[in-house]
Amino acid sequence: MKKRDKLRRQADETMVKIRDLTRHIRNVQDNCLLLGEKLIDRGEIDLGRQLIANGCVHDTSKFYGIEFENLSHSTSQNTPEENAKLKLRMAVQHHVLTNQHHPEYWNGIKHMPDVYLCEFCCDIKARSEEFGTDLRGWINETAIQKYGFTKDDEIYKKIMGYVDLLCPKPFDEIK
Repeated sequence: MKKRDKLRRQADETMVKIRDLTRHIRNVQDNCLLLGEKLIDRGEIDLGRQLIANGCVHDTSKFYGIEFENLSHSTSQNTPEENAKLKLRMAVQHHVLTNQHHPEYWNGIKHMPDVYLCEFCCDIKARSEEFGTDLRGWINETAIQKYGFTKDDEIYKKIMGYVDLLCPKPFDEIK
């Protein structure tokens, strides 16, 4: 392969990663702004402002190092699949342990300060929209087990309260 063709392919792969990443970040920023405004309107001014600020720097670590190289749907054709999976696991671990909006950073979701719990909700809402999945269903079917809480826990009530502020109720739930 010619050097020019290799550079073109590398540029194209880089732009795919950047477009996917910036699209996700914009989605989270929009969610942080929406939830932040609603929190401010109900008197939680500092929480709302801090959440909006967090949205402005959400996931910036994904632009660098192991995260940029490996947190992507596309992997280099020269990388064996086993090696690519290991690198992906390492990149995910790096991401969740260095970004405060992930429960793993705090050794569990129950220890998260409210501002990061709000950002977490904005993040999972963005992901549910990007992947076409049911946010409330994911919380009830996956997050409860993954993060070790129940529907009776205060953390569940907080999460669902933030989700209710972020998401309009479906038509069949409106009375």
